[in-house]
Amino acid sequence: MKVLRAVRQAPFTAKIGLFLIGLNLVAVVGAPWIARYGETQVVGDQWLPGFWDPASEPDGVHAFLGTDQLGRDLFSRLVYGARNSILIALATTALSFTLGVTSGMVAATSRGWVDQIMSRTVDILMGFPTLIFALMLLAVLGSSIPVLIGVIALLDATRVFRLSRALGIDLESQEYIELARLRGERTGWIVLHEILPNATGPLAAEFGLRFCFVFLFIATLSFLGLGIQPPTADWGSMVRENASAISFGILTPLFPASAIAILTVAVNLVVDWFIRFTGDAHHGR
Repeated sequence: MKVLRAVRQAPFTAKIGLFLIGLNLVAVVGAPWIARYGETQVVGDQWLPGFWDPASEPDGVHAFLGTDQLGRDLFSRLVYGARNSILIALATTALSFTLGVTSGMVAATSRGWVDQIMSRTVDILMGFPTLIFALMLLAVLGSSIPVLIGVIALLDATRVFRLSRALGIDLESQEYIELARLRGERTGWIVLHEILPNATGPLAAEFGLRFCFVFLFIATLSFLGLGIQPPTADWGSMVRENASAISFGILTPLFPASAIAILTVAVNLVVDWFIRFTGDAHHGR
């Protein structure tokens, strides 16, 4: 009930963001039923016009947004691309948060040489340009989906580590943590029951921001040819594959590019509202 009340009281921009995210989630869950054609099914000639052109149904083929460079239905590819892009980005973000939060809390509560080794290792990893480092690793290890998730999660976990370590150090100095230690509570219990519950707001907001970064990063790698590999539908690779259509005045690559931009803006709108909402709730206690 509190969640529904918060959504009803959310600003208009946040409601727009939630609505757009909801549409994408519907595509993720219902891709096989929403898409008229299969993910790799060829339905006509390349770059057939979409609904805006009177000749959009040549030879009885109905392609709402037209076809891509191989004659596949663009709308169906966009729907399947939403499922692939979003699920892989979510899996990567979840893994990076698991690694980053766990290691950050260990460093914050252990201090000493454990903190120093972990912090210096993260500093070394963050010293490399993220895109160049990812391209190098993917070129060596290959571009399979498990490798892609693992590489990006490892690189992104360094940012999560810095935030969670800072939160852990700040919260560990609070009086209720000292009281828990005096009661004889173990470090693991303190982290799970005292530190993490009080760090939920900042970490949740950071999760949304990290998802945007990972989502755009995967799209960038796919555009460069080292991300999600064809024939799997992915918005980044769809832009790359149809980029030459712009030279002929064909709008095909603008649709996946717009889908990337719309989802990124929607998540940022919701994250911005969530940060303000949790901040107001904290000050109101």
